[in-house]
Amino acid sequence: MSPLAAWTTFVVLFATLSYSLRFSEGKPPKDFLYRWSTAEGGLFQFAILALIVYAIAGLGNRRELLALRRPTSWRQAALIAAGIGVMMIVLSATLGPLLDPGREQGVTPDVWRPDHAAQYIANGIVICVVAPFVEELAFRGLGYSVLVRFGRWTAIILVGVAFGLAHGLVEALPFLVALGSGLAYLRSKVDSVVPGMIVHGLFNATALIVAVSGKPQQENILRACVGVWSLLSPF
Repeated sequence: MSPLAAWTTFVVLFATLSYSLRFSEGKPPKDFLYRWSTAEGGLFQFAILALIVYAIAGLGNRRELLALRRPTSWRQAALIAAGIGVMMIVLSATLGPLLDPGREQGVTPDVWRPDHAAQYIANGIVICVVAPFVEELAFRGLGYSVLVRFGRWTAIILVGVAFGLAHGLVEALPFLVALGSGLAYLRSKVDSVVPGMIVHGLFNATALIVAVSGKPQQENILRACVGVWSLLSPF
């Protein structure tokens, strides 16, 4: 099987599973990000996805397909990243009154619970570090590489659509497709997934910080981070 056929099959199956779970199980509980089990499950899921992506890339030139290398220009990457940020702000302001992707996904908490700060930060690490690393390799790395034969812009758009569908959401789909396409454009211009990983991580981190900003019982998130780091430092 070719890398293109394997990647396409993977995306179709993953998107189908995501939508099936969304429509059958509904939204996750509101304390979803306050649970250690969520972080553990996320790590396991992304480990499996990483292995699948690594295996598919092995059907061709793995190094070239994954594009995990130094970008051709950090300056250009920064400028494009800023453009992606502006695009998402404009899109949110335009579609925000009509759609509510945060509510649809249902993972952001209603209140800030300082007694569960460690769990929230652990889940944040999965969402802001592990998820961007694996997803960028899967879509902007492998996905873009196997699709670029059909043309650069075709690959950018298809990667964006695949990225959006893989999340199994409806109202958030326009936002995810836009972000996925913007990151694919970034990858196409600097020939690397590394800047996309950083932008993706910052995007997720911003969403998590905004989710608990101004919530009842909010404490200083930096103090919570220091506390978690002190627990982990012996290891």
